[in-house]
Amino acid sequence: MPTTMLGMLGVLLCVLAVRADVMPQADFDVQKIGGTWYLVGFATNADWFVSHKADMKMGMATLTPQPNGDLEMDYSSLKPDGSCWTMNHLAKRTDIPGKFVYRSQRWGNDNDMRVVDVKYDEYSLLHTIKTKAGSSNILNKLYSRTQDPSKAVLDKFTQFSLEQGILAENIAILPKTGLCS
Repeated sequence: MPTTMLGMLGVLLCVLAVRADVMPQADFDVQKIGGTWYLVGFATNADWFVSHKADMKMGMATLTPQPNGDLEMDYSSLKPDGSCWTMNHLAKRTDIPGKFVYRSQRWGNDNDMRVVDVKYDEYSLLHTIKTKAGSSNILNKLYSRTQDPSKAVLDKFTQFSLEQGILAENIAILPKTGLCS
């Protein structure tokens, strides 16, 4: 039994090490990512997502680059009762352009976020390693400047998520809904 547990721990550490090597887009420019984005894709193997994904809908994010290179992120989505759910984070820049870190007070986790692929006028693919109480999960998000990204962009998001070990059934293209006003 101890040998099996050590083997499983070794596999887990290797998986996390590979995921930590996901690098941001080489020519990332924080000023160009600013503005309004639609959250159209969400992918994670986290337990909470598996039980809530059927209720998730497309939301909006406003990304605001700060003069020092940090990135303010304001999120909103319409809840079934017609009210708005909102959240805000200030992602701190790191020495690597396109890599940010922040702590979510709402969820009590630390986040290592990387902008891995972006075409500033079309889409942005974010890869985040979320850590809480010593446990880490991967979360990939696909943002689009429109509510209808191309099939090629959706396929790119799906393929990237699969390559990061996310199960196909845990990759969601979020349905459209009304927007918060």
